[in-house]
Amino acid sequence: MRAAVVVASNRAAAGVYADETGPIIAEALQGWGFDVSAPTVCSDGEPVGAAIAAAVADGARLVLTTGGTGLTPTDRTPEVTRALLRFEVPGIAEAIRAAGVAKGVPTAMLSRGVAGVVDDALVVNLPGSRGGVRDALEVLGPVVQHAVEQIVGSDH
Repeated sequence: MRAAVVVASNRAAAGVYADETGPIIAEALQGWGFDVSAPTVCSDGEPVGAAIAAAVADGARLVLTTGGTGLTPTDRTPEVTRALLRFEVPGIAEAIRAAGVAKGVPTAMLSRGVAGVVDDALVVNLPGSRGGVRDALEVLGPVVQHAVEQIVGSDH
């Protein structure tokens, strides 16, 4: 199965610094058995929505985004993601936030990331920090394959 990684970072997209979260996610996806290309790095907002839509149109069954989930005026990833969703899967985003808080990171509760289904793909917004990404991947690892299979009607 194909997967895609979309990095929402205005500064990384502008070349101010190199993205460090996308490769962490891509490595995890490969370890879970997904075929994944290099992360797409784009500015937050509409470019993220376009990248998600393009990944799904290209056959991705799982799209993980990183960044753009905070409270700053430029953090727009949840809004552009939600506009694409056929339906939400709120327990995923709730579990990611809860895992961060349980690890002693109270600011994890400020992440506004969403999760849901676009066509036949699961889309999940991860935080933009390396630690937040690692925590989110720990949450997703045990359930993501089952979730992706369920979207197309596989048996429980």
